Amino acid sequence: MPAVRGASGTGGSGAALSVVLLAAALAAGLSGCGAGDSTEPDAPKPSRTSVAPVRLPPRHAGFDYQIGGAYPPAKDVRIVSRDRTASPAPGLYNICYVNAFQAQPEERASWPADLLLRDGDGELVIDEEWNEPLLDIRTPGRRERVAQRVGKWFDDCAAKGFDAVEPDNYDSYTRSQRLLTADDATAFMALLSRHAHARHLAIGQKNTPELAGVRKRAGLDFAVAEECGGYDECGTYARAFDDRVVVIEYTDEGLRRAVAGFGDRLSIVRRDVMVSVPGSAGYVRKVRP
Repeated sequence: MPAVRGASGTGGSGAALSVVLLAAALAAGLSGCGAGDSTEPDAPKPSRTSVAPVRLPPRHAGFDYQIGGAYPPAKDVRIVSRDRTASPAPGLYNICYVNAFQAQPEERASWPADLLLRDGDGELVIDEEWNEPLLDIRTPGRRERVAQRVGKWFDDCAAKGFDAVEPDNYDSYTRSQRLLTADDATAFMALLSRHAHARHLAIGQKNTPELAGVRKRAGLDFAVAEECGGYDECGTYARAFDDRVVVIEYTDEGLRRAVAGFGDRLSIVRRDVMVSVPGSAGYVRKVRP
């Protein structure tokens, strides 16, 4: 989970693959779902958009995480991540933050009721930390419908000139009361990856080290890892993504451990937990312990 949401909800949570590989990945992810799911009358048919070339983030480059508010990057920065409502930083590699697996509190009413995950009693399944309902990606039809909505946000990111997208809450299945599975998440991510690549956007895996081993099936190009130094997970991402990893640490100890182990390989920054802007009381940005 992120330390803070971007402006679209402030205060809340390897290279592009071929069409054949992505289609096979999607089929494998869907095969474990309920037999009657594909008969939903409103389920759109999958698109057959060709995969387009994407620009990958540089390895071991200066990085800043600005999802809590955009500001002029420091001179050492070559990669910046900003919320989808912001504009990219000129001349840099720009990653667009999108909350893709959960609904922002202020956007809950805009989602069709049947695309919000509900338990056996019909109650919404909520990520209590951020008060965000989980999106229902259990069936092929629902995955397609959710992906269409998220895909429009990707389109906006591409139109603004971002180079990549960062779909957050890939790990929401772990908070779903066992209603969602890792296969559901991977199948949905494959849909998002296909759409991102069609818009010439690279796509990053946000956290979720347990699924790093299936990154090719999911169509993912790089990783955005929060506190991998603190949790001793940086090696998992580095191996899976061939060092195309941007790291955000929120403690000095986490930064020390990340730099000690991977300071010559990964793009690492220490930010404050609220990812605030310069001039704020809690603002922190460091690249060395």
